[in-house]
Amino acid sequence: MNELPYPLWTADPEAALLASRDRTSGVWIFPAVPAESPLAERYETRAVAPVGALYGYTVIHPSAKSGEAPYALGYVDFPGPVRIFGRVHGAGRPVIGDRCAARRHDQFGYVFDTIAA
Repeated sequence: MNELPYPLWTADPEAALLASRDRTSGVWIFPAVPAESPLAERYETRAVAPVGALYGYTVIHPSAKSGEAPYALGYVDFPGPVRIFGRVHGAGRPVIGDRCAARRHDQFGYVFDTIAA
């Protein structure tokens, strides 16, 4: 994955995604605002909770010529609140409300794994 202009993960051994929280309104945004941004002083960088709930998803069916298997893309709601979009991995088709955890991914930066209740 290419180097990003903003931080994506904490440096902790159990890394968490990073988002920004507006110091005045409390609104969260993802990804985190880069330190070089003119808006950086307005936000504080915070770790996203490790587990969220699947808000919605769709299944993409790539062309047969691509050789790619179908995959799910979805929004996951984390406490904050912050809603993050990405690939959803798991056994079988996702279900709205599934618990999901973010994990590092070499190609996409992060993906969401569905986890047992």
